[in-house]
Amino acid sequence: MSDDFHKVEAAAVRDRELLTNSPSITEKDEQLVSVDSASSGKELSFEFSLAQHPPKKFYFWQVRGPSGIDLDGIATQYSVFDDPARAKHYQPCADYENLHRFDPAVRWTWREEIALLRKLDIRIMLFVGFMFGALQLDRGNISQANADNFLTDVHLTTNDFNNGNTIFTVCFLLSELPSQLVSKKLGPDRWVPTQMVLWSIVAFSQFWLNGRSSFYATRALLGLLQGGFIADCTLYLSYFYTASELPVRLAYFWAADTLANIIASFMGFGILHMRGVLGYSGWRWLFLIEGIITLIAGILAYGMMLPAPTKSKSWLRGKNGWFSEREEFILVNRILRDDPSKGDMHNRQPINWTNLWYSLSDYDLWPIYVIGFTFFMSTNSVGTYLSLTLRAIGFSTFQTTLMGLPYQVGGLLTMLLVTYSSQRFDERCFHGILSQLWVLPSLIALRSFGSHSNRWSKYAVTSILLSHPSTHAIQVAWTSRNSNSVRSRTVSSAVYNMACQLGGIVTNYIYRSDDAPLYKRGNKDLIAICCMNIVVYLCVKVYYVLRNRFRDRKWNLLSDEEKEHYLATTTDRGNKRLDFRFAH
Repeated sequence: MSDDFHKVEAAAVRDRELLTNSPSITEKDEQLVSVDSASSGKELSFEFSLAQHPPKKFYFWQVRGPSGIDLDGIATQYSVFDDPARAKHYQPCADYENLHRFDPAVRWTWREEIALLRKLDIRIMLFVGFMFGALQLDRGNISQANADNFLTDVHLTTNDFNNGNTIFTVCFLLSELPSQLVSKKLGPDRWVPTQMVLWSIVAFSQFWLNGRSSFYATRALLGLLQGGFIADCTLYLSYFYTASELPVRLAYFWAADTLANIIASFMGFGILHMRGVLGYSGWRWLFLIEGIITLIAGILAYGMMLPAPTKSKSWLRGKNGWFSEREEFILVNRILRDDPSKGDMHNRQPINWTNLWYSLSDYDLWPIYVIGFTFFMSTNSVGTYLSLTLRAIGFSTFQTTLMGLPYQVGGLLTMLLVTYSSQRFDERCFHGILSQLWVLPSLIALRSFGSHSNRWSKYAVTSILLSHPSTHAIQVAWTSRNSNSVRSRTVSSAVYNMACQLGGIVTNYIYRSDDAPLYKRGNKDLIAICCMNIVVYLCVKVYYVLRNRFRDRKWNLLSDEEKEHYLATTTDRGNKRLDFRFAH
């Protein structure tokens, strides 16, 4: 028996003791599995966690890996590839772009995995967050423009502004799915930079807005070009991160959105002071300068986004690329061990009409789409009209510009905490209910305020409301997790975002001109929506629990031979497989 085998055996025994003594591992989670040693061809058996959902590894603040785990111990997680009888049913397709780095016998340590995740966060996650921040500059600066008399200068009413927001949202919605399909055919590394360059041109052209028609036109073009960006980035991140890592990285993603808003507040404060420079309003300079920033980011993206984890060599990334051969093996195998469906197709393989319809008609994802449609209705109107509301109750232009900072910082912190909690407890619906329960008392307080109420009290309550723990990142990852195939994931990410945009259209008409500035009727409607959301989350929880119990009963009735026959012959795909369980 070789020395290499003895080393693997010793590491496996050590990890067995650490894992089975962990309080997070229960007796029913432990099963006997086999690990093949690549060096000796021998078989080594040890206990391992086989929870239905991907194993929890470590969290974003733990720089030394899971508590109690030896950094030089084996980090490789058990998967179907360690079971010879099942492995043959989960092999990557012949066109999979990373096939040359796929090897189920590869093992790696926690030290290697932690170092690689840090590199991914710096090389991949950081720039994706930067791109999202650029999107937010161009998507959110319309609210700052409102604080600088934008509506008056362009001769628009509040209802014109509502119509413009609706045009943007409808165009954003309509382009979500086509954009995702284009991204799947060309690759996110080509399509996302192109999107950014095109919309940045439209964004800085708003410098020359002169009336309702030009306002509507730029709103439509921005919606068409920005739609799909978030889903495209989600698909891109799924190439590098496992299902248990993606929610926190998506929280980072939306944290970049919040940080961009904070930075934009300071930028806006300075740029809006340029009112009068060369005879132009401050909001015109705001659109021009922030649009040029996005243009630069889009050009950089052509060189910074990778076609695949194993294709990091380029003129900008260096002739040796970002990852060594060893790191590429770890990258590919850790992703496929976590989710074998990610090897089902090439990342530039288009979705055909049959697969598109199959994904759209996947009724098991519809409950999450319903949540996407309703969950942020209870807060979106308050945030959209914050600038106008603050101006109406007596705050100045520059006070209004900076007064969004407290709730943005608060929202950033609560979002990270709720995402961590969701990951830690592997739970989603109750966290969504928690978010709505945070919002409800503030909405009731806003509804009770009168015209003579203290303006600082109104501002404080509004800030608390908008600091709610957003579950958006959790739900995007949830959609990806419950899709269980690249084909469905490509479409479901877009459809979920379309549902969110449809909800945005509704929220554009909750606050109306005849209800300003207190929006009593609007806040009453928001209270009802918030209560409805709590019921929606509970219903979705029940639905997925019952679906899993139904599959458990069918699967457990099968003999071992029948299970083997099912895996070998089934035509069920993605989340329709009997051996798949839904996250909830």
